[in-house]
Amino acid sequence: MTANTPLRTARVPGRMPRVSRAPRPRRPERGSSPQEGERVRQLTRGQVEDRLGDLGDLYAEISGGSPWAWNQARGAFLRRLAADARQPGFSLLVAETTALTGYAYGFPACGGGPRWVGFDGYLSRSLLHRAASGRLFVISGIVVPSRVRREYQDRAWNLARRLQRRLLDDHDAALGVTLVSRRDIDTVQTLCSWGWRYPVGDAPRALLTGPFRVLVLPRGS
Repeated sequence: MTANTPLRTARVPGRMPRVSRAPRPRRPERGSSPQEGERVRQLTRGQVEDRLGDLGDLYAEISGGSPWAWNQARGAFLRRLAADARQPGFSLLVAETTALTGYAYGFPACGGGPRWVGFDGYLSRSLLHRAASGRLFVISGIVVPSRVRREYQDRAWNLARRLQRRLLDDHDAALGVTLVSRRDIDTVQTLCSWGWRYPVGDAPRALLTGPFRVLVLPRGS
């Protein structure tokens, strides 16, 4: 959803070539729902610092690539995360079973607009009004496994939907907002499958000509 979020499909070492077969009817879901299997909780700033290694490892694992690319992606991500963590109201939610399975983070946009480098010129008057009233929340990262991106995206218990909805609820935000590279079509499509939409109305010129797209997420999506 920006460079912060590895939404491309992770590589699976040793995967055998896929053989074309006739499609099979989808079987009913079995077992407990993912909502029961994964516990979502917020980390304090101290806990975020203590678990930077785990957060960076999961990001790099989901990003995939060679060991060199793995280390590069991990280091760049941790620098961006550290910068976001300094924002007032920063919040990071983790999903866990016996291990870390995903997380999402962001911070409230407030006062004269969101304090996030890159948003200048991209927010319409209506979004700036939301920011001024404290009802706009910047979701700057969602890190989830590939199965969450390709399976049951419209279900309320989809992990990405649970994480982003919890961030908005915890901060009483009416809308979430994020920036996505205009070239990153896969990320745009994935976010839209989780309920994100293009803002309507008084879009600024930068929205049409700049390198990024603005997406918004209504609370409850």
